[in-house]
Amino acid sequence: MTEIYLTIFFISLLLFLLGSGIWVALSMIAVSAIGMLLFTTRPVGDAMATTIWGTSSSWTLTALPLFVWMGEILFRTKLSENLFKGLSPWLSKLPGGLVHVNVVGCALFAAISGSSAATVATVGKMSIPELRKRKYPEKLLLGTLAGSGTLGLLIPPSIILIIYGVTIEDSIAKLFMAGILPGIMLAAMFMLYVIFWSILNKRLMPKSTKNFSFVEKVQGSKQLLPVIFLITAVIGSIYTGIATATEAAALGVVGALILSFFQGTLSKKTFNLSLLGATKTSCMIAFIIAGSTFLSLAMGFTGLPRNLAIWIDGMSLSPYILLFVLTIFYIILGMFLDGISAVVLTMAIIEPMIRQAGFDMIWFGIYLVIVVEMAQITPPVGFNLFVLQSMANKDMGFIARSAFPLFLLMILAVIIVIIFPEIALWLPNKMSENIN
Repeated sequence: MTEIYLTIFFISLLLFLLGSGIWVALSMIAVSAIGMLLFTTRPVGDAMATTIWGTSSSWTLTALPLFVWMGEILFRTKLSENLFKGLSPWLSKLPGGLVHVNVVGCALFAAISGSSAATVATVGKMSIPELRKRKYPEKLLLGTLAGSGTLGLLIPPSIILIIYGVTIEDSIAKLFMAGILPGIMLAAMFMLYVIFWSILNKRLMPKSTKNFSFVEKVQGSKQLLPVIFLITAVIGSIYTGIATATEAAALGVVGALILSFFQGTLSKKTFNLSLLGATKTSCMIAFIIAGSTFLSLAMGFTGLPRNLAIWIDGMSLSPYILLFVLTIFYIILGMFLDGISAVVLTMAIIEPMIRQAGFDMIWFGIYLVIVVEMAQITPPVGFNLFVLQSMANKDMGFIARSAFPLFLLMILAVIIVIIFPEIALWLPNKMSENIN
């Protein structure tokens, strides 16, 4: 029972520090230092310096700031305007009409951003005014935007998948590939929800009066072609083995700068703002990862992860029961922490349990991201809810209720991925063998 008391001690200490307003990374470092002082004989300072430097100098981690920068550059282009103009002619005649722009637009931007909040902000700044002007129901409008924005965590290049890959020391390229089909599946489920909702509530939906010819649809989409080409080049170079994730990220930055230049949105000001935004975000994430790595080391010296894994294994939980418990755990944790923090805080203890249970770590990464996606739309700390609250001038409760049906769809997606793991593993297994 010692591991239970140790777990309670560390969790209580961590929650106390987080509740006192201390940064997540500093809280993890403090817990690690206290744990090593109390339960090990190794010098804390030496262990901290070695671990944090080793993590910060990781070559794998270089993909992170590059993908963040690519998203920051494109965030400052005319992309949101082009998304609406390019997608609306194709989607307006579907049941649900232009609400589908929220879903497809978020899926497309997710493939170049990797950030859930940036996806919601980019698509929402154009779709909210346009859909309100056309009298679309607020509940459907905001709910789909909140839910679809979470695709930024799943569809590559996903920031959280990079962090997960660095944490478990596995292939980021394979994690990216694993996120594609589940991301498409989730987007399709959201679109089906819009279709069924609009059919059941036909009297609340505005009537589409404008018809577009095929030529008009193609002309409206031509501004999206460079973005689609950029997405294809980045993801395709990883899949075929032409480039590593880091090299593909560099390609994405160059492509985003070229696209921004030809759109006329690249200036000294926007360049500096995108660089500053990427630097701030990357430093924050790198600091959290450094704290998480030190926490993993400290937990390893105490023997807590190993003993906890042995203890859980001794309970003879079936794999499905273990996943059920972890799903509830991450949903509750996500109500108080953002997705990145939830992952890095827990992997030191969760990883040995998952390996002990025999789960594929690539598959588990996709499962974990979908569960963490739910946290983006659960109060009180749902990041997408905060972004939408500031953009839509609606109270948090209304937005959370609007997003709840999509939360249920995410639970269904988790069940599907558990029953059919090949949805996540098929593309990674098909990848070129020279990708490490």
